Amino acid sequence: MKIALFPGSFDPFTKGHEEIVNRALSIFDRVVVAIGVHHEKQSYFPIEERIKAIENCFQGKNVKIIQYDKLTGELCQEMGIQFIVRGVRNSTDYEYERSIAITNQQLFGVETLFLMSDPQFSHISSTIVRDLIKHGGDISSMVPNSSLKK
Repeated sequence: MKIALFPGSFDPFTKGHEEIVNRALSIFDRVVVAIGVHHEKQSYFPIEERIKAIENCFQGKNVKIIQYDKLTGELCQEMGIQFIVRGVRNSTDYEYERSIAITNQQLFGVETLFLMSDPQFSHISSTIVRDLIKHGGDISSMVPNSSLKK
């Protein structure tokens, strides 16, 4: 069984994230959505709400949602996962992700597969969604129907 890890903070989970998972499911037998927990960083949404929102997006699909607080490469080794999936919206994302991918390959033997974001979602980021929420903006076009709205 080919399994891919899709790591991120997903604070919140966006339609862009959902699209990457669905595309990854066409390549892999299972996708593990791994929510990174950074204890020194304050999240906007509680981890339990993020997990529930992501679960609601993928009911009946071969997607598992977990949380973790270690290096992503270490998590892959522990779970026997050889592939990481990352969505890339632009060249800035690519340059940032490229360095991490090389490190994960060299230190942990884990390959990273980059999926280009669908253009209709390439402008969406969790940061923008959080800012809209804080200012009362409409986020319905940016988050899955089953996702969080604060």
